[in-house]
Amino acid sequence: MRVVCPHCKSVNNVPQKESYKKANCGKCKGSLLDTKPIELTNADFDEVVVNSDMPVIIDFWAPWCGPCKMMAPNFQKSATNFALKALYAKVNTENEQNLGARFGIRSIPTIIVFKDAKEIHRVSGALDEAALNKMVAQFI
Repeated sequence: MRVVCPHCKSVNNVPQKESYKKANCGKCKGSLLDTKPIELTNADFDEVVVNSDMPVIIDFWAPWCGPCKMMAPNFQKSATNFALKALYAKVNTENEQNLGARFGIRSIPTIIVFKDAKEIHRVSGALDEAALNKMVAQFI
């Protein structure tokens, strides 16, 4: 399965298993098990979404948004439950207005799930960790 490195964003081929003890990037040697959401920009958005065989869970947010700030820790915690099962990413719509426009983001936070480079699910509004986990689990 193709996995995008959360550190250098290079694409790695990893054998698909039920669980992993260790998996490192072939380029930067960083752990592919790192579950910290990655920041996406217009420059790397398509590359990451197209080259991930896992679902890509993207939080469209802005730094001035209260509900976005409230949901950020829940998004981070949810990511820890899906190492090498889903890739969590964030798009700052303040800095990446073209991505917000491209995906018709009308309210934030908005979470979009991509699988096979296609949008398959969207939800607007802040979610707690349990709701995020339940939503992501149905696409794995």
